[in-house]
Amino acid sequence: MAAPGSGESSWFVALSLGVSFIKCLLINAYHSTDFEVHRNWLAVTHSLPVSQWYYEATSEWTLDYPPLFAWFEYGLSHVARYFDKEMLVVQNLNYASSATVLFQRLSVIVTDVVFIYAVKECCNCLREEKGKDQLGKPSFILAALLLWNFGLLIIDHIHFQYNGFLFGVLLLSVARHFQGRHLEGALLFSILLNLKHIYLYIAPAYGIFLLRCFCFTQNNTDGSLQWKSFSLFRLVALGLIVLSTFAVSFGPFIIMGQLSQVVSRLFPFKRGLCHAYWAPNIWALYNIADKALSILGIKLKLLDINKLPKASMTGGLVQEFQHFVLPSVSPLMTLICTLLSILPVLLSMWRRPNGTRGFLRCIVICALGSFMFGWHVHEKAILMAILPLSFLAVESKEDARTFLILSTTGHFSLFPLLFTAQELPVKILLMLLFTIFSFTSLKKLFSKYGQLVNSVEAAYLLGLVPLELICEFIYPLTSWQHKLPFIPLLLTSVYCALGVLYSFIRLYLSVLTAADSRSKAKAQ
Repeated sequence: MAAPGSGESSWFVALSLGVSFIKCLLINAYHSTDFEVHRNWLAVTHSLPVSQWYYEATSEWTLDYPPLFAWFEYGLSHVARYFDKEMLVVQNLNYASSATVLFQRLSVIVTDVVFIYAVKECCNCLREEKGKDQLGKPSFILAALLLWNFGLLIIDHIHFQYNGFLFGVLLLSVARHFQGRHLEGALLFSILLNLKHIYLYIAPAYGIFLLRCFCFTQNNTDGSLQWKSFSLFRLVALGLIVLSTFAVSFGPFIIMGQLSQVVSRLFPFKRGLCHAYWAPNIWALYNIADKALSILGIKLKLLDINKLPKASMTGGLVQEFQHFVLPSVSPLMTLICTLLSILPVLLSMWRRPNGTRGFLRCIVICALGSFMFGWHVHEKAILMAILPLSFLAVESKEDARTFLILSTTGHFSLFPLLFTAQELPVKILLMLLFTIFSFTSLKKLFSKYGQLVNSVEAAYLLGLVPLELICEFIYPLTSWQHKLPFIPLLLTSVYCALGVLYSFIRLYLSVLTAADSRSKAKAQ
């Protein structure tokens, strides 16, 4: 592991300050309804007793994050009152004074310090050659890919959320495992689960890794598990960390008899299979297949058009719906599909862990598996795979190839979140800068290994250019814009879903081929 000295870390300070300056320039940019969501949570946690936090429903944007995040909002609210007390009034719906905007934007920028520190710790975990040009080192490239990540910039600092802070906790947890500080890593991940429960997506990777590589202290010479090395003390220590974290978070609500109410807020299954804008996953492809079969059935006079549901999946509403031709998908079915999609990589890690890098690869695959097959997946969840994959991308040519495909398609799929005219040049410019840097820096890093993407992959990625031209400039000028306004979203989601699915398959193949190579090596 390379720990940069004070002279070598000046570039990291420059990267951090540079991106912070960009964030400040975006303070007055468009913000989504998530801005009002978090303002309302500030008001709820500040103005009401704890017993009412998960019952308050004046606003439609009710508190639906775990208790530790509620306490995070409570802490922020005590600073917010010095900017504008009116933002802390529950009845002031859609309140967005200039002072309120300034405070909430600054709160995201300041809490990103956690992310910046975590990135530095991750960079210190990389294996690097001495004497190499600093700008060409994996640590510099990784820092730039993480700190200047296009998705985080537009989601947190335009759209509005606190993903940087949360991903900072995740990356710091990963770094602690790379450093062999497994109890700290487990504690940080337990805290993260109690800040935002979407990270349950990758909890199986943590559970198997800690049980296999921490609770079992030794392997046999062939890498298989040595059962006699099991440490009950370590298992108890892990259990105490997890239970104490959840006790602090959920304990007060259990005592008040509100656990079921909190859980119902955290897991609202009535929201439907897909979000209002389809995430680019397997269900987007499933939905479009159902639509295509419906149209074909009407053309062949096998279906009655009067019985088709009216815009049930493309009207922009978050609701339950039924597929017309293909079987409808239930929450249980998505859970089964998700578990089946991640089970092979979990079994592979149990049999041959391959160290912390194997653990990191498992995190990425679990995140992507949950993204591909989960219930009511938000398009923003793609970052849970892109950010950890950045680490692997600077150490392996094949991972760099997968990263370029996944990050380009995944980031492009976020474009519909910023739909105002004034943000159009901003998102295009930031996307171009990040994509050009990703391709050029990784190409230079792995220059002796040839091209990073083949001609078919390059053609697919270049296809995003005409897709953007059609969605943003051509389609709005047609008469179809009023009749079928959802078409640009549908095209974006389905096209990007192909790239995400391809990346998911590539990552799985990397795990299976690595396992096969180890088996052949041992046989010889």
